[in-house]
Amino acid sequence: MVQDNKGGEVNQEVNEGNARKPIIVTGMSGAGISTVLKTLEDRSFEVFDNFPLSLIPELCTQSQELEGKNNIAIGVDTRTRGFSPQCVLDVVKEIGGTLVFVTCDDSVLYKRFTETRRRHPMAAERTVSYGIEKERSMLIPLKNNADIVIDTSDKSIHDLRHMLEGIFSLKPEENLIISLVSFGFRNGVPREADIVMDVRFLRNPYWDPELRSKTGLEEDVGAYIREDGDFEPFFENFKTLLKPLFSRYRREGKSYLTIAVGCTGGKHRSVFTVDSLRRWMEEQGIRVFSEHRDIPR
Repeated sequence: MVQDNKGGEVNQEVNEGNARKPIIVTGMSGAGISTVLKTLEDRSFEVFDNFPLSLIPELCTQSQELEGKNNIAIGVDTRTRGFSPQCVLDVVKEIGGTLVFVTCDDSVLYKRFTETRRRHPMAAERTVSYGIEKERSMLIPLKNNADIVIDTSDKSIHDLRHMLEGIFSLKPEENLIISLVSFGFRNGVPREADIVMDVRFLRNPYWDPELRSKTGLEEDVGAYIREDGDFEPFFENFKTLLKPLFSRYRREGKSYLTIAVGCTGGKHRSVFTVDSLRRWMEEQGIRVFSEHRDIPR
């Protein structure tokens, strides 16, 4: 659930204005403040968590003076130095910011704290239930004066990301960065890989004495691999497989996607395939970086 401070649905006209104001994110411990901040950070906001309240106005002034740093989000909660509901409201007013309050049902908060065995910041030596009740009572002024209230009781992380993209008119499609890695299976699969493709079925230039010492970045090696009648059908099918995935990963809030292509040694077939993929993706306007991990070996 997302509401404005009058209990109504947040509309798109308000959203577009809020996206350019400093954002103060606060609310109940365990309700998802960190997830909200992480989502904003992935969408090119400059993010600070638990920044001292007294220093926030100066921080916002400095941020506005930096070119390209127009969006800033700051997380504050009961652990923040100098925290009090009135101080938070005063700071929001001083910086002309948007106050986002993240909340959640008590039963869900209790379950989250007990499952993770975290100590509630306001429980001290008391029970989790006591800490939740004390914090909720303390934060009533912030919830009542918030510009946007987000209830995460029945929201998954993906649901919350989609919600924030709608509230602040964020454009995840501009933020997916694809990393291409060529590698040799004998040296291990890259740990960071999201997708792994094995191209050891292609003709191996290693067995040509004139090509053995070269790499897939060289023209004659590429020509040798392209002569394999299975390369072009494979490459076209691989592109067909990948293309619809990009938009779906963006919708899921993924910021980075690593595609690893492997051959035996990581110097010929995988290198050529990655380089071909990179050129195709650049033609599609996709932000892509490539790395040939095993060429130096």
